[in-house]
Amino acid sequence: MARIFITGSADGLGHLAAKLLVSQGHQVVLHARTVERGRMALSKIPAAEKVLIADLSDMEETKMLAEEVNALGSFDAIIHNAGVYRVPNKLIFEVNTLAPYILTSLIQRPKRLIYLSSGLHLQGIPNLENLSLGTELINYSDSKLHVILLSMAVARKWPNVYSNAVNPGWVPTKMGGPGAPDDLLKGAETQVWLAVSNEANAQVSGRYFFHQKEAHYLPVAGDTGVQDQFLARCEEITGVRLIG
Repeated sequence: MARIFITGSADGLGHLAAKLLVSQGHQVVLHARTVERGRMALSKIPAAEKVLIADLSDMEETKMLAEEVNALGSFDAIIHNAGVYRVPNKLIFEVNTLAPYILTSLIQRPKRLIYLSSGLHLQGIPNLENLSLGTELINYSDSKLHVILLSMAVARKWPNVYSNAVNPGWVPTKMGGPGAPDDLLKGAETQVWLAVSNEANAQVSGRYFFHQKEAHYLPVAGDTGVQDQFLARCEEITGVRLIG
């Protein structure tokens, strides 16, 4: 049995991943933005161990969430699932880029890390010169490229941790909309597989997956110089350092 923490697991892909993991007998800690959403999440997955509350657009709340996770003890896997889409760019940057960086840096290292990216990262640019200048200049595609940069930087700096990014596809969640063409279940299955599977294909690091298969990603995400610049900018903004 594995123990997994999933951000943004009150609904959508994170909630479905949590349900799948609990159904397989694993221990899951949920996360929600508000107390009410947390109550609803637990009511739908009563076998979950606990739900933690934090608004990931608030840097201090995100840091406190890391402390709460650490207080619960060690985890086998953490799925950085939380994300926002059709909202102001400042909020996108705070939730999609900074929150996973802060949580990764402050939470005790698990055995496996899974980061939810998107196929839209292919339209993104690192935009590192603007990270400190104006977060309104960072769009959704940029933020999902940042997620892969973070995942690959962690894979390089923490060789004893499996760190991978996932494109769940355009799936019919609240974010994706009811007309999204991809399979919702398959969208959740890859992060579940990476979190707990003993298959050799899942015990890898520094990869980008779509439906349990390695997929094409922007080559700049694998550039170690860009990765290090990205980490340095995040450290400047958050005051939190990712120890390598």
